Amino acid sequence: MIIKRREFLQTGSLATASFFLPKFLKAFEGPGMVPPGNKVVVVLQLNGGNDGLNTVIPVRNDIYYRSRPRLGIDRNNALPLTDEIGLHPALSCFANAFHDGSLGILNSVGYPNPDRSHFRSMDIWQTGSNSNEYLNSGWIGRYLDAQCSGCDRPTQALEVDDVLSLALKGAKMNGLAFKDPKRLFGTANEKFFKEVAKTNNDHHDEKPVDYLYKTMAETVSSADYIYNQSKLHPSAASYPNTELGKNLKTIASLIFSDINTSIYYVSLGSFDTHVNQQAQQQRLFKEMNDAVESFITDLKAANRFNDVLFFTFSEFGRRVSQNASGGTDHGTANNMFLLSGGLKQAGILNAIPDLNDLDQGDLKYQVDFKNVYATVLNKWLGADDQKILGKRFEHLSFI
Repeated sequence: MIIKRREFLQTGSLATASFFLPKFLKAFEGPGMVPPGNKVVVVLQLNGGNDGLNTVIPVRNDIYYRSRPRLGIDRNNALPLTDEIGLHPALSCFANAFHDGSLGILNSVGYPNPDRSHFRSMDIWQTGSNSNEYLNSGWIGRYLDAQCSGCDRPTQALEVDDVLSLALKGAKMNGLAFKDPKRLFGTANEKFFKEVAKTNNDHHDEKPVDYLYKTMAETVSSADYIYNQSKLHPSAASYPNTELGKNLKTIASLIFSDINTSIYYVSLGSFDTHVNQQAQQQRLFKEMNDAVESFITDLKAANRFNDVLFFTFSEFGRRVSQNASGGTDHGTANNMFLLSGGLKQAGILNAIPDLNDLDQGDLKYQVDFKNVYATVLNKWLGADDQKILGKRFEHLSFI
């Protein structure tokens, strides 16, 4: 079969996705490759720099209210966690999880010498690098490299998005990004891709076009596998008709089908609230809260909540003081939510930020985010965190 260059370049998102295909995925087309009860991580990235102080609120702190005369959330409106701390009023699901012992809150998470650029700070978080270090692979991608090199049961990571994040790109292995298993399956089974798969299976040289043919053929096979697995135990629960609601329902269906996936990655945003912060954060938090509430309810009904660790992060927090436009500007340290029925330690895991001790108006970080990664990799996924992250980091006690 002769394929014209123009037709080849018009293949769209599937061709793009194929560059990021884990080559080992084809080996897992049979059912039952992962036993029920396998540990799963779900990462929710809050794009744009969520305002942590209006998320986990120091409701008895006068400095907070003096710094935010218009933006400060009234103590009577905050959802009470303790006498000193409340949650944003839109986060009722997270407040309920706090009180039933399935939510941990880490405060003042960040890294030394923070960067206030969205792109650079997100790269630092996604690669697990130092602020003066530039890496081409992500922390999840390196997890795939470590777990899938020469082992008989490689793992994988899936991102529910159209584009694969740096976090899931390794030196040898990559995750796979897609929005919907059915759509991926439908695209992969178009006649053009089937012809590619059949015609180019025997190409073994290293020319770029043959490499692309090969990975596209593997994508066709992977799309079949993912779609067929997703149909085994699809979630029948009701989710909000929002993008995050749909994405978490897709993730739940894959978890219930015991597809060979250890890490799922999904995003929400933008939380870049320089202007009109109250309305924007309220809207995004409602979407997050309602979707996560359905997800937790779904996992509990399937007896999988103890096996899933869900955590949130944002590339940085916001300044302590409000700006003149009804918002907040780029800051530094922030909080993280950790949700699971399998937490060993829940509640407020460390001290809330000290607003008497700021760094030129910014919160000082107290916990390096790489400690969180090391803990998740080692204690939840059973991986060699030191090899993946390049050095030893402290393991925390929430799992």
